[in-house]
Amino acid sequence: MPLLVSLFFGFVPMFFFAAVVYWLDRYEKEPRVLLGATFFWGVVIAAGGAFIINTAFGIGIYVFTGSEGAAEIGTTSIIAPIVEEFLKGLAVAIVFFLFYKEFDSILDGIIYGGIAALGFAATENTLYIFRNGYQESGWGGLFMLAFIRVIIVGWQHPFYTAFTGIGFAVSRTNKNVLIKFIAPLVGYGAAVTTHAFHNTFGGLIGGLEGFAAGTIVDWFGWTFMLGFVFWMINNERNIVKNQLRPEVISGLISQAQYQKALSPWTVTTAGFSGRASSRFYQLCGELSHKKEQYNKQGDEGGNAMIIEKLRAELAVLAPQVR
Repeated sequence: MPLLVSLFFGFVPMFFFAAVVYWLDRYEKEPRVLLGATFFWGVVIAAGGAFIINTAFGIGIYVFTGSEGAAEIGTTSIIAPIVEEFLKGLAVAIVFFLFYKEFDSILDGIIYGGIAALGFAATENTLYIFRNGYQESGWGGLFMLAFIRVIIVGWQHPFYTAFTGIGFAVSRTNKNVLIKFIAPLVGYGAAVTTHAFHNTFGGLIGGLEGFAAGTIVDWFGWTFMLGFVFWMINNERNIVKNQLRPEVISGLISQAQYQKALSPWTVTTAGFSGRASSRFYQLCGELSHKKEQYNKQGDEGGNAMIIEKLRAELAVLAPQVR
Protein backbone atom coordinates (compact mmCIF):
# COMPACT_ATOMS: atom_id res chain seq x y z
CA MET A 1 0.00 0.00 0.00
CA PRO A 2 2.70 2.61 0.85
CA LEU A 3 4.41 1.91 -2.49
CA LEU A 4 1.14 2.41 -4.39
CA VAL A 5 0.52 5.69 -2.56
CA SER A 6 4.07 6.77 -3.36
CA LEU A 7 3.53 5.91 -7.02
CA PHE A 8 0.33 7.95 -7.00
CA PHE A 9 1.99 11.05 -5.55
CA GLY A 10 5.03 10.51 -7.73
CA PHE A 11 3.25 10.17 -11.08
CA VAL A 12 -0.23 11.73 -10.99
CA PRO A 13 0.92 15.29 -10.19
CA MET A 14 3.60 15.04 -12.89
CA PHE A 15 0.95 13.96 -15.42
CA PHE A 16 -0.99 17.08 -14.42
CA PHE A 17 2.11 19.27 -14.72
CA ALA A 18 2.80 17.74 -18.15
CA ALA A 19 -0.75 18.65 -19.20
CA VAL A 20 -0.08 22.24 -18.10
CA VAL A 21 3.14 22.33 -20.16
CA TYR A 22 1.27 20.92 -23.16
CA TRP A 23 -1.48 23.52 -22.71
CA LEU A 24 1.11 26.32 -22.78
CA ASP A 25 1.94 25.37 -26.37
CA ARG A 26 -0.82 27.60 -27.72
CA TYR A 27 -0.28 28.03 -31.45
CA GLU A 28 1.48 24.97 -32.83
CA LYS A 29 0.95 21.82 -30.79
CA GLU A 30 3.68 19.19 -30.69
CA PRO A 31 2.67 15.59 -31.54
CA ARG A 32 1.30 13.81 -28.48
CA VAL A 33 3.04 10.57 -29.43
CA LEU A 34 6.41 12.32 -29.48
CA LEU A 35 5.70 14.07 -26.18
CA GLY A 36 4.62 10.76 -24.65
CA ALA A 37 7.85 9.12 -25.79
CA THR A 38 9.82 12.03 -24.34
CA PHE A 39 8.04 11.65 -20.99
CA PHE A 40 8.68 7.88 -21.04
CA TRP A 41 12.38 8.54 -21.71
CA GLY A 42 12.48 10.64 -18.57
CA VAL A 43 10.68 7.97 -16.51
CA VAL A 44 12.82 5.00 -17.56
CA ILE A 45 16.05 5.94 -19.32
CA ALA A 46 16.94 9.22 -17.63
CA ALA A 47 15.79 8.32 -14.12
CA GLY A 48 17.03 4.72 -14.25
CA GLY A 49 20.36 5.64 -15.79
CA ALA A 50 20.90 8.51 -13.34
CA PHE A 51 20.20 6.25 -10.35
CA ILE A 52 22.79 3.71 -11.50
CA ILE A 53 25.47 6.26 -12.44
CA ASN A 54 24.96 8.47 -9.39
CA THR A 55 25.13 5.46 -7.09
CA ALA A 56 28.29 4.15 -8.77
CA PHE A 57 30.05 7.51 -8.51
CA GLY A 58 28.91 7.93 -4.90
CA ILE A 59 30.42 4.58 -4.00
CA GLY A 60 33.58 5.48 -5.89
CA ILE A 61 33.97 8.78 -4.02
CA TYR A 62 33.43 7.01 -0.70
CA VAL A 63 36.01 4.33 -1.51
CA PHE A 64 38.51 6.97 -2.60
CA THR A 65 37.98 9.40 0.33
CA GLY A 66 36.59 7.17 3.07
CA SER A 67 34.12 9.95 3.89
CA GLU A 68 30.35 9.61 3.68
CA GLY A 69 30.08 13.41 3.75
CA ALA A 70 32.37 13.79 0.76
CA ALA A 71 30.41 11.12 -1.12
CA GLU A 72 27.13 12.87 -0.32
CA ILE A 73 28.32 16.34 -1.30
CA GLY A 74 30.18 15.13 -4.37
CA THR A 75 27.19 13.19 -5.65
CA THR A 76 24.55 15.81 -4.82
CA SER A 77 26.38 18.96 -5.90
CA ILE A 78 28.51 17.74 -8.79
CA ILE A 79 27.73 14.28 -10.15
CA ALA A 80 23.92 14.35 -10.03
CA PRO A 81 23.46 17.68 -11.87
CA ILE A 82 25.90 16.67 -14.63
CA VAL A 83 24.50 13.17 -15.10
CA GLU A 84 20.80 13.95 -14.69
CA GLU A 85 20.81 16.96 -17.00
CA PHE A 86 22.78 15.03 -19.59
CA LEU A 87 20.34 12.12 -19.58
CA LYS A 88 17.24 14.33 -19.60
CA GLY A 89 18.80 16.48 -22.29
CA LEU A 90 19.38 13.43 -24.47
CA ALA A 91 15.62 13.24 -25.03
CA VAL A 92 15.68 16.81 -26.36
CA ALA A 93 18.73 15.98 -28.51
CA ILE A 94 16.95 12.97 -30.03
CA VAL A 95 13.97 15.14 -31.02
CA PHE A 96 16.39 17.76 -32.34
CA PHE A 97 18.29 15.34 -34.57
CA LEU A 98 15.61 12.83 -35.59
CA PHE A 99 12.43 14.92 -35.58
CA TYR A 100 13.85 18.34 -36.42
CA LYS A 101 10.78 19.25 -38.49
CA GLU A 102 8.83 19.36 -35.21
CA PHE A 103 11.41 21.66 -33.61
CA ASP A 104 10.18 25.05 -34.79
CA SER A 105 10.71 27.55 -31.97
CA ILE A 106 12.24 28.38 -28.59
CA LEU A 107 8.97 27.37 -26.95
CA ASP A 108 9.26 23.90 -28.52
CA GLY A 109 12.63 23.46 -26.82
CA ILE A 110 11.11 24.38 -23.46
CA ILE A 111 8.19 22.01 -24.04
CA TYR A 112 10.35 18.98 -24.88
CA GLY A 113 12.84 19.73 -22.09
CA GLY A 114 10.04 20.19 -19.56
CA ILE A 115 8.21 17.00 -20.55
CA ALA A 116 11.38 14.87 -20.33
CA ALA A 117 12.15 16.39 -16.93
CA LEU A 118 8.64 15.71 -15.63
CA GLY A 119 9.00 12.04 -16.56
CA PHE A 120 12.29 11.98 -14.67
CA ALA A 121 10.70 13.74 -11.69
CA ALA A 122 7.84 11.21 -11.56
CA THR A 123 10.27 8.34 -10.96
CA GLU A 124 12.57 10.31 -8.65
CA ASN A 125 9.65 11.61 -6.58
CA THR A 126 8.27 8.10 -6.14
CA LEU A 127 11.65 6.91 -4.88
CA TYR A 128 12.09 9.81 -2.45
CA ILE A 129 8.53 9.66 -1.14
CA PHE A 130 8.74 5.93 -0.46
CA ARG A 131 12.38 5.56 0.63
CA ASN A 132 13.06 8.84 2.40
CA GLY A 133 9.48 9.43 3.46
CA TYR A 134 7.68 6.23 4.40
CA GLN A 135 10.62 3.95 5.16
CA GLU A 136 12.28 6.52 7.41
CA SER A 137 9.27 8.18 9.08
CA GLY A 138 6.14 6.19 8.26
CA TRP A 139 2.96 7.69 6.82
CA GLY A 140 3.71 11.12 8.23
CA GLY A 141 7.03 11.15 6.44
CA LEU A 142 5.41 9.93 3.23
CA PHE A 143 2.86 12.76 3.15
CA MET A 144 5.47 15.33 4.15
CA LEU A 145 7.81 14.25 1.35
CA ALA A 146 4.90 14.21 -1.10
CA PHE A 147 4.09 17.81 -0.16
CA ILE A 148 7.71 18.92 -0.51
CA ARG A 149 8.40 17.07 -3.77
CA VAL A 150 5.14 18.08 -5.48
CA ILE A 151 4.29 21.51 -4.10
CA ILE A 152 7.54 23.03 -2.81
CA VAL A 153 10.00 21.78 -5.46
CA GLY A 154 7.62 20.31 -8.03
CA TRP A 155 8.85 22.42 -10.95
CA GLN A 156 12.57 22.15 -10.27
CA HIS A 157 13.47 19.58 -12.94
CA PRO A 158 11.45 21.19 -15.79
CA PHE A 159 13.09 24.51 -14.90
CA TYR A 160 16.61 23.09 -15.20
CA THR A 161 16.09 21.10 -18.39
CA ALA A 162 14.21 23.95 -20.07
CA PHE A 163 17.62 25.61 -20.49
CA THR A 164 18.88 22.61 -22.46
CA GLY A 165 15.77 22.82 -24.63
CA ILE A 166 16.32 26.53 -25.18
CA GLY A 167 19.91 25.84 -26.23
CA PHE A 168 18.85 23.30 -28.85
CA ALA A 169 16.05 25.60 -30.04
CA VAL A 170 18.47 28.51 -30.51
CA SER A 171 20.69 26.16 -32.52
CA ARG A 172 17.72 25.01 -34.60
CA THR A 173 16.55 28.50 -35.47
CA ASN A 174 19.96 30.05 -36.22
CA LYS A 175 22.04 29.85 -39.38
CA ASN A 176 25.37 30.76 -37.78
CA VAL A 177 27.46 27.56 -37.58
CA LEU A 178 29.25 28.62 -34.40
CA ILE A 179 25.99 29.42 -32.62
CA LYS A 180 24.48 26.15 -33.83
CA PHE A 181 27.34 24.28 -32.15
CA ILE A 182 27.70 26.35 -28.98
CA ALA A 183 24.05 27.03 -28.08
CA PRO A 184 23.19 23.46 -26.93
CA LEU A 185 26.37 23.37 -24.82
CA VAL A 186 25.51 26.71 -23.21
CA GLY A 187 21.97 25.53 -22.55
CA TYR A 188 23.21 22.31 -20.98
CA GLY A 189 25.72 24.28 -18.91
CA ALA A 190 22.93 26.53 -17.61
CA ALA A 191 20.84 23.46 -16.73
CA VAL A 192 23.73 21.89 -14.79
CA THR A 193 24.56 25.17 -13.04
CA THR A 194 21.00 25.88 -11.85
CA HIS A 195 20.60 22.26 -10.77
CA ALA A 196 23.87 22.27 -8.84
CA PHE A 197 23.02 25.61 -7.24
CA HIS A 198 19.68 24.24 -6.02
CA ASN A 199 21.31 21.11 -4.60
CA THR A 200 24.01 23.12 -2.80
CA PHE A 201 22.61 26.51 -1.78
CA GLY A 202 20.18 25.46 0.95
CA GLY A 203 22.68 23.03 2.46
CA LEU A 204 25.31 25.75 2.80
CA ILE A 205 22.96 27.79 4.99
CA GLY A 206 21.54 24.77 6.76
CA GLY A 207 18.36 24.03 8.72
CA LEU A 208 14.96 25.57 8.08
CA GLU A 209 16.60 28.86 7.10
CA GLY A 210 18.44 27.13 4.27
CA PHE A 211 15.30 25.33 3.16
CA ALA A 212 13.31 28.59 3.16
CA ALA A 213 16.03 30.53 1.34
CA GLY A 214 16.39 27.79 -1.25
CA THR A 215 12.63 27.70 -1.80
CA ILE A 216 12.47 31.47 -2.34
CA VAL A 217 15.30 31.35 -4.88
CA ASP A 218 13.65 28.38 -6.64
CA TRP A 219 10.30 30.10 -6.94
CA PHE A 220 11.93 33.30 -8.16
CA GLY A 221 13.62 31.30 -10.93
CA TRP A 222 10.41 29.50 -11.88
CA THR A 223 8.53 32.80 -12.03
CA PHE A 224 11.20 34.21 -14.34
CA MET A 225 10.91 31.14 -16.60
CA LEU A 226 7.11 31.38 -16.65
CA GLY A 227 7.38 35.03 -17.71
CA PHE A 228 9.80 33.99 -20.45
CA VAL A 229 7.33 31.30 -21.60
CA PHE A 230 4.52 33.87 -21.85
CA TRP A 231 6.84 36.12 -23.84
CA MET A 232 7.54 33.22 -26.21
CA ILE A 233 3.81 32.54 -26.54
CA ASN A 234 3.29 36.15 -27.57
CA ASN A 235 6.19 35.80 -30.02
CA GLU A 236 4.50 32.77 -31.57
CA ARG A 237 1.26 34.77 -31.83
CA ASN A 238 3.17 37.41 -33.79
CA ILE A 239 4.46 34.69 -36.13
CA VAL A 240 0.90 33.56 -36.77
CA LYS A 241 -0.21 37.17 -37.20
CA ASN A 242 2.48 37.96 -39.75
CA GLN A 243 2.51 34.67 -41.68
CA LEU A 244 -1.25 34.17 -41.96
CA ARG A 245 -2.01 37.68 -43.16
CA PRO A 246 -0.97 36.87 -46.77
CA GLU A 247 -3.26 33.81 -46.64
CA VAL A 248 -6.21 36.12 -45.92
CA ILE A 249 -5.25 38.36 -48.83
CA SER A 250 -4.97 35.33 -51.12
CA GLY A 251 -8.43 34.15 -50.01
CA LEU A 252 -7.22 30.87 -48.47
CA ILE A 253 -8.74 31.75 -45.10
CA SER A 254 -11.30 34.38 -44.12
CA GLN A 255 -10.73 37.45 -41.97
CA ALA A 256 -12.87 35.89 -39.22
CA GLN A 257 -10.83 32.69 -39.31
CA TYR A 258 -7.65 34.78 -39.21
CA GLN A 259 -8.81 36.66 -36.11
CA LYS A 260 -9.80 33.45 -34.40
CA ALA A 261 -6.43 31.86 -35.23
CA LEU A 262 -4.75 34.71 -33.34
CA SER A 263 -6.58 33.93 -30.11
CA PRO A 264 -4.52 31.92 -27.57
CA TRP A 265 -7.71 30.08 -26.60
CA THR A 266 -8.66 28.82 -30.05
CA VAL A 267 -6.58 25.62 -29.96
CA THR A 268 -8.43 24.66 -26.76
CA THR A 269 -11.94 25.70 -27.77
CA ALA A 270 -11.91 24.76 -31.48
CA GLY A 271 -12.40 21.11 -30.61
CA PHE A 272 -15.87 21.90 -29.28
CA SER A 273 -16.88 22.83 -32.83
CA GLY A 274 -15.80 19.50 -34.28
CA ARG A 275 -12.73 17.73 -35.61
CA ALA A 276 -12.57 19.84 -38.78
CA SER A 277 -12.35 23.08 -36.78
CA SER A 278 -9.71 21.67 -34.43
CA ARG A 279 -7.60 20.43 -37.34
CA PHE A 280 -8.05 23.69 -39.26
CA TYR A 281 -6.63 25.89 -36.51
CA GLN A 282 -3.84 23.44 -35.79
CA LEU A 283 -2.92 23.68 -39.48
CA CYS A 284 -2.97 27.49 -39.26
CA GLY A 285 -0.29 27.30 -36.58
CA GLU A 286 1.74 24.72 -38.47
CA LEU A 287 1.61 26.73 -41.71
CA SER A 288 2.67 29.92 -39.92
CA HIS A 289 5.66 28.29 -38.26
CA LYS A 290 6.67 26.42 -41.39
CA LYS A 291 6.63 29.66 -43.40
CA GLU A 292 8.69 31.34 -40.69
CA GLN A 293 11.10 28.41 -40.80
CA TYR A 294 11.30 28.68 -44.59
CA ASN A 295 12.15 32.37 -44.34
CA LYS A 296 14.95 31.68 -41.87
CA GLN A 297 16.27 28.29 -42.95
CA GLY A 298 15.31 28.09 -46.60
CA ASP A 299 14.00 24.92 -48.22
CA GLU A 300 15.69 22.52 -45.80
CA GLY A 301 13.84 19.23 -45.53
CA GLY A 302 11.39 20.25 -48.26
CA ASN A 303 9.82 23.20 -46.43
CA ALA A 304 8.30 24.61 -49.64
CA MET A 305 6.51 21.34 -50.40
CA ILE A 306 5.27 21.04 -46.82
CA ILE A 307 3.89 24.59 -47.01
CA GLU A 308 1.93 23.77 -50.15
CA LYS A 309 0.53 20.58 -48.59
CA LEU A 310 -0.61 22.55 -45.56
CA ARG A 311 -2.26 25.14 -47.79
CA ALA A 312 -4.03 22.41 -49.75
CA GLU A 313 -5.44 20.84 -46.58
CA LEU A 314 -6.50 24.25 -45.27
CA ALA A 315 -8.31 24.94 -48.55
CA VAL A 316 -10.36 21.77 -48.09
CA LEU A 317 -11.21 22.49 -44.45
CA ALA A 318 -11.81 26.26 -44.67
CA PRO A 319 -15.41 26.04 -46.03
CA GLN A 320 -16.31 23.72 -43.12
CA VAL A 321 -15.07 26.13 -40.43
CA ARG A 322 -17.03 29.21 -39.37
